This record gives sequence, C-alpha cells and structure tokens, in this order.
Amino acid sequence: MTEQPNDAPTARPDTPAATWRELRRGNERFIAGEPEHPRQDIDHRGSLAHAQRPIVAIFGCSDSRLAAEIIFDVGLGDAFVVRNAGQVVTPSALGSLEYAVGILDVPVIIVLAHDECGAVRAAIDSQAPDAAPLPPHIAGLVEKIVPAVRKVAGGDGPIEPSHVDTAFVGREHLRNTVTELVESSEMISDAVAAGTLAFVGANYRLFEGRVETDIVIGRI
Repeated sequence: MTEQPNDAPTARPDTPAATWRELRRGNERFIAGEPEHPRQDIDHRGSLAHAQRPIVAIFGCSDSRLAAEIIFDVGLGDAFVVRNAGQVVTPSALGSLEYAVGILDVPVIIVLAHDECGAVRAAIDSQAPDAAPLPPHIAGLVEKIVPAVRKVAGGDGPIEPSHVDTAFVGREHLRNTVTELVESSEMISDAVAAGTLAFVGANYRLFEGRVETDIVIGRI
C-alpha cells in the first residue's frame, strides 16, 4: 500500500465542497440501503496505526440512533466525531473541534441534529410552570437549549410544553450552535474566512435516514 503525502493513510477530498459532495453521496447510499462500508478492511486499519487525517469533523447528539460513520457510509479514520446530548457547545467540544481544524486540517465541520431529540424535549419541558428540577449536570446541558425554546415560544414566562414545536426548537438550537462555534473560536472563524473550512448545520431524519442541510457557513 502506497503511503500518501504528510503520512496521511488515505487520499481524501482537498476542498470543503468536494468533501461535502462525498459525504452526501455516502448518505444517499445509506438511505438507499446500499452502503459500501468503505475503508474498513484489515490493511486500512493497519495503515491508520500511526497517523490519521479525517475528512470531516462531526459534532452531533449522543443519541444512539445518530451513528455518524454509518449515516455517511464512511470508514475508519474518515470522521473525527464529537458528541454530547443535544450537541451543546462546551469547552471540551470546542477544544476538540479546534484540534480537528488546527491539527488534523479537516475541511468540513458538520453540526448534526436530529428529530425527536430528548435533550430538546427536556429543555422545553423544563420551562413548564410545574417542571421538576433536573439533575445538575443534565440541567447544565439543557440550559444551553433554553434560548431556542424561548425564541420559538415567545416571552419569558412559564410555557405550556405541548404548545411548543420540538422541530422548530431543534432547528433554532442547531443554528445557535453553529453560530456559537464560529464566534467562540478565532482559529475556526479564521479557517472559514480563508476558505479552508466550511460549516454545515444539518438535521438527521430518523425514519428516512436522510441528512438535510439547514445552514451553511463557508463555501461548499
């Protein structure tokens, strides 16, 4: 097996646009039930033992149905994945994405939300007048989603959870997350400005298996 330049174990797309096209093709294969399961063989596994050069960083929800490598039909070493409940920006998540951009040179960051998100539901329910207090660490995550709840529901007082559309809240939170990541990191915003990095905020549809683009920052 021929080694690639800079000790990279596999060739990869060299622009954000080309990378996103490859990922979309992988998702289409997954939707159609025709995945190729690329780059999962023994030789490729061995080639990754001392170096990695992923094509994408994916910041997604920890939901068990949101398996990023399967959804995009990619292989070992292709995706640098960061996950927590509700894809909430935290110092560890931001630092991990900066590592992906500054050290691994990924050309695309995907922020991947999904329908029927439990963290979004918890954020909505937490604003009910009779809401029980959440455990502190769960509350710390959920409070980052509450601004999206408030924007969708309107007003600052207690809300009736059944009157709030979870899909609208999830979409608003997704956009807030993308914006916060760009605004919170000079390294990331500089890469976007230079054209070497693009952001895709997307929603994953659990039933169809489809990744639907919602917001793009950068050139793809």
